[in-house]
Amino acid sequence: MLRVGTRGSKLALAQTGHVIDALRRLDPSLAIEPVTIVTDDGGIADKSRFVNNLEQNLRSQDIDLAVHSAKDIPGEDTPGLLIAAVPKREDPRDMLLGAESLDALAEGATVGTSSRRRAAQLLSVRPDLNVEPVRGNIDTRLGKLAAGEYDAIVLAAAGIRRLGVGADLPSSALDRFVPAPGQGCLALQVRDIDLTTTALIGPLSDQNSQRELTAERAAAIGLVATCNTPVGIHASVMPGGGANGGEAGADKLTVRGWLGLPDGSSYVEDEVNGLAGEAHLLGHLLAQRMRQAGGDEILARAEELAA
Repeated sequence: MLRVGTRGSKLALAQTGHVIDALRRLDPSLAIEPVTIVTDDGGIADKSRFVNNLEQNLRSQDIDLAVHSAKDIPGEDTPGLLIAAVPKREDPRDMLLGAESLDALAEGATVGTSSRRRAAQLLSVRPDLNVEPVRGNIDTRLGKLAAGEYDAIVLAAAGIRRLGVGADLPSSALDRFVPAPGQGCLALQVRDIDLTTTALIGPLSDQNSQRELTAERAAAIGLVATCNTPVGIHASVMPGGGANGGEAGADKLTVRGWLGLPDGSSYVEDEVNGLAGEAHLLGHLLAQRMRQAGGDEILARAEELAA
């Protein structure tokens, strides 16, 4: 019996269902029990509240596998636990819902997001906007948009696609924005000594998605940013070796970064390129360059503003 732990939100259950379906395709005889874990909502800015209880249940052996949204997992690995597989990534971009583009929004329009990163990037390109927090799950947020509480809201494209919602709304992918580290990725976490489960879920992992997540988490760690600092990191693998792809060792990796103040008035952005096999190194290199280019000052100022 494989016990798969998940949060109880509609999106988390959908994501876990996708993983369970994939496992059953690998082995139809496999006995799987989904286990819904109540998570601690804690402080709204602390993403670790989404993973703490799942990890506790994993360590206590009440579950064998935890399914996380990778962007919710803190950069440093939890002792005794391991991200053993990263399935193929969904669309990592941010999505504007309620308007066909940022430019289409009227001056002073109210845009809803509870993400400091999204708010900062919105204000960096449209300082006239009224950016306000929006709480609740995706359905609740869409309901608030429909009720006219906001002129537009920003959500992760991955969540919208996985739930199949929002298709009837005017929308625009915010390509200029740098997503949160891990956005669009699922992280399948196990106990590091559980070789059986590790081997079982291994075939679910997508090499390119795992490399991208590795680079993004390395950059996030290198920036030493807290939840008070708006940070975006996004890595993308580009097949090398010509039109037919070539060997994996020739694959290229681009890692983009954005680090700014909460009001978007000051920010640093950069990009590094290299071999996909050096994902961890490239992530750290990006962080080092960004800190040297003014990132350390922004990090310090963001902490001062939050105090």
